[in-house]
Amino acid sequence: MADNLPLLRLLVLRSAKTEEILACYTAIGLSFKQEQHGTGPLHHSAQIGATVFELYPLGSQDAADTTTRLGFAVDELDKTLDRLKAVNGEVSREPEDTPWGRRAVVRDPDGRSIELYERTTKEE
Repeated sequence: MADNLPLLRLLVLRSAKTEEILACYTAIGLSFKQEQHGTGPLHHSAQIGATVFELYPLGSQDAADTTTRLGFAVDELDKTLDRLKAVNGEVSREPEDTPWGRRAVVRDPDGRSIELYERTTKEE
């Protein structure tokens, strides 16, 4: 990878389903802490490498963006899917082998697609 390429440092999802979204992404394997900056809203933050992944509440008049598609590599795909199902996660595509590895597709409580790939090495 070239040193001069930009790095993703922040990704924020907004949702009116705060607890359900938190449970979903926690089931995927992210570890969140609750934060509040000044008088801003309470939200949840997880660190993924150099990237901060945040879940913010959505205003009551706003609609969640369902066109965002995310992808995560996980250590044990089947166990991750079991955890997601335990918190009412929706599996829209069961695990299958693809040219990019073993993959399943789920939807978060707002309807965003999340591709889950089974990690093949610890370096990913």
